[in-house]
Amino acid sequence: MGLRPPLLYRVVAFVSRPLLHGLFRLHVQGVENVPATGGYVLACNHLSNFDPWPLGMPLYPERWLRFMAKVELYWWPATYVLDAAGAFPVNRGSADVKAIQTATRLAREGNVVVMFPEGTRRRKGLMKKHHARARSGAARIALEAGVPLVPAALAGTDRLLALGPLRVAFGAPIEVEDLLATGDMRRASQEATDRLMARIEELEATL
Repeated sequence: MGLRPPLLYRVVAFVSRPLLHGLFRLHVQGVENVPATGGYVLACNHLSNFDPWPLGMPLYPERWLRFMAKVELYWWPATYVLDAAGAFPVNRGSADVKAIQTATRLAREGNVVVMFPEGTRRRKGLMKKHHARARSGAARIALEAGVPLVPAALAGTDRLLALGPLRVAFGAPIEVEDLLATGDMRRASQEATDRLMARIEELEATL
């Protein structure tokens, strides 16, 4: 798939916009922080399988999202829906080199790649202290692709039956130029992840 979203993505976006802004009372802040052109990695806290929905709609139609989906979800006919929604499969039980390579390529080609550094959805009531457990994949993809690493935070997607409100905050890209100068990709990825998670927590506090 190219930079233009497929038909199903456009249909869902058209139908869901009034739902998000009406029924779920979506509130968005910081869209001006998001790069207007070029690829980037959009990294966010993870509350629900529906997280890409309120993340993506504020950026549409100028941009659309590509994101990893666990391979277990890929069964007929869900495969066609996931592909049309911008997803690509990842095997979460191992270091999925292919998925990382795909994400890096997509970002380098100008796509917006969504990543959830926490790796899995939070359980309700869990303390927001995830720095030690955050995975460095989002930062590594951004560094290897040479694209911005953009933090975001959302709230409300784990309470959809309450009909909102949904809240999303986008932050300015994380500074990583000094980390690239070290030449140590592993260390740079971890330090970038630490900066990223600190910024995501700050954004969450504004929601």
